[in-house]
Amino acid sequence: MLGLRSSGGSYEKLSDYVEPENPFFQVTRQIHEHEQENELREQMSGYKRMRRQHQKQLIALENKLKAEMDEHRLKLQKEVETQANNAYIELEKLAKKHAIHTEKEMKTAAADEKKFQQQIMTQQKKELTTFLDSQKKQYKLCKEKIKEEMNEDHSTPKKEKQERLSKHKENMQHSQAEEEAHLLSQQRMYYDRNCRAFKRKIMVKRHELEQEQLREELNKKKTHKEMEHAMLIRHDESTQELEHRQLRTLQKLRMDLIRLQHQTELENQIEYNNRRERELHRKHVLELRQQPKNLKAMELQIKKQFQDTCKVQTKQYKALRHHQLEVTPKNEHKTVLKALKDEQTRKLAILAEQYEQSINEMMASQALRLDEAQEAECQALRHQLQQEMELLNAYQSKIKMQTEAQHERELQKLEQKVSLRRAHLEQKIEEELASLQKERTERIKHLLERQDRELDTFDMESVRLGFGNLGALDYPKDDYR
Repeated sequence: MLGLRSSGGSYEKLSDYVEPENPFFQVTRQIHEHEQENELREQMSGYKRMRRQHQKQLIALENKLKAEMDEHRLKLQKEVETQANNAYIELEKLAKKHAIHTEKEMKTAAADEKKFQQQIMTQQKKELTTFLDSQKKQYKLCKEKIKEEMNEDHSTPKKEKQERLSKHKENMQHSQAEEEAHLLSQQRMYYDRNCRAFKRKIMVKRHELEQEQLREELNKKKTHKEMEHAMLIRHDESTQELEHRQLRTLQKLRMDLIRLQHQTELENQIEYNNRRERELHRKHVLELRQQPKNLKAMELQIKKQFQDTCKVQTKQYKALRHHQLEVTPKNEHKTVLKALKDEQTRKLAILAEQYEQSINEMMASQALRLDEAQEAECQALRHQLQQEMELLNAYQSKIKMQTEAQHERELQKLEQKVSLRRAHLEQKIEEELASLQKERTERIKHLLERQDRELDTFDMESVRLGFGNLGALDYPKDDYR
């Protein structure tokens, strides 16, 4: 760049000229910085309010879901209690039914036993009557036969005949009395033996009834236990469905809130970027508006330097002219003055040309500097805003990935909880079924053992009484069922 001579004879570089910051720019910049600080504080306050609001929403939803789960569990608990009460009531009804049935069967058995005894006694009474009638007929026939024989025997004295007849009568009566006693003894033995056998059959029927009632009770218990287990499995499935639905609801709200927060952050960042670009554009516009004033001031400064240089040149010309006139003959003064004048005019013309050139170069240089500076500021701002946007996107992606990982952990934890609970339930069901089967086996075993002891004791007593084996004894047609 061309320069102008200073009072010392050297040139000052225009590039060394530094424009002081305009007070207007200082005030504007301070106002903008203050506004940015206020907006930043308001934005941070907004973020805090939004996060608090989101936290309240999540806590409210968690409390709602907890209340829903408590209500669900209370409902299931009431259903279990109702099932247990119903099972208890049904078993009580069954026990009363069995007691009534047993009492009825005992009364029926007692009546049948009396009827059976009466049948035997009636039959034996008929047999005894028939037997006595037969004996009477036989006695009469024998008596008549003896009389005929005695009547045919004329040689035997009458008295002897009477004695023989009395003796025959006495023998027949004694024989018939023995036969009657034997028949009564047989009837008594038959009566006792068949009545005892009937008692044994009643005992067997009672044992069968006890076994049937025990099986009915045990089957009822098993049915209730199976219904309870089916209900518990249904409860577990409904609880599992509710837990998964609640987890999905909570995670959906959390993701919706995160998306809302990220959208707000993104919108604020875009708004911030636009504001920064608008501020930079406004700054550049102000700089462009202010540039003519700055250029005018610089032009005046260059002009003053030019004027000062012109004054120095004039002063130097005067001194040089005075010196030349002193050392030059008088007849050459006119020529010397003309030469000095021409030289001065030429140099001033060169200075004027340099001035114009410096002004033009300064104008072009300052305009170029402003364009380059503004373009550099634009590039720097765009780079900064791009980095900030990338950081925001990376941060949001990180938060989203962390949340998704958290949701995956929550789902895995729930699956483990559900699986463990189901395993415990299945183990409980298996243990209860095994316990029920053990109770069934033991109660049937104890009942059969007690019945076997009762039957063995009865049979041993029967053998001791001389009745032998009564298990295969036939009964009359009107026997007990």
